[in-house]
Amino acid sequence: MAAQQQPKIINILFLDIETVPVTYNYKDLSEAGKELWNKKWAYNKENDPEALYAKAGIYAEFSKIVCIGLGYYSYSDFRIKAIAGDDEAEILNEFMKIVNQFFNKDEHFFCAHNGKEFDFPFLSRRMIVNGIPFPKNFQLQGLKPWEVKHLDTMEMWRFGDIKNFTSLNLLAYTLGLPSPKDEMDGSMVSKVYYEEKNIQKIKDYCLKDVVTVAKVYQRLTGQPAVKDEDVIYT
Repeated sequence: MAAQQQPKIINILFLDIETVPVTYNYKDLSEAGKELWNKKWAYNKENDPEALYAKAGIYAEFSKIVCIGLGYYSYSDFRIKAIAGDDEAEILNEFMKIVNQFFNKDEHFFCAHNGKEFDFPFLSRRMIVNGIPFPKNFQLQGLKPWEVKHLDTMEMWRFGDIKNFTSLNLLAYTLGLPSPKDEMDGSMVSKVYYEEKNIQKIKDYCLKDVVTVAKVYQRLTGQPAVKDEDVIYT
């Protein structure tokens, strides 16, 4: 097998997603939803399912996507866009249109931090829930590992150390890059969405992550990181 060449930076779509539980509070789940959530934690009697509902946003069965941040190179500019709102199907359909129009060829790749364990499978599961066909490069069935067009900056930083988990914020700090978590972090997204109803704040937060993922990827591959003055909001 020939070694896989590093993809051209213009062929990479950098992304990040923000998710929230389908209901803000455990008590607002349907009875069936409560029963199924409770069963997830029944292996340990010390677990309190209601208290653990704060984690619901990371489980595709109990949450939804409220924002997808995208970033890509267009000549020397790095263009970023956030697709956000209350209607998950609309968000995913818009994402699919962009991907199918601009990033649907064999030389195109997706890149996210911890994307292989979270962003990519979460997007796939929620597309199934909403009855939305996968973009070409999200169809993984039958592919060999080196044929998958998914890049993961956390996996790249592991260098084969499967025990290692490094957050985007920590990796940015380690590489001397600005923190993307200067105003909020992932644990605050549900509160901002349900209590503050501030979609713009979530979009801004998500796009900071996208830019940071691109900068981290460039550092990990020996390329100069995108300059803030070259970032264009679309």
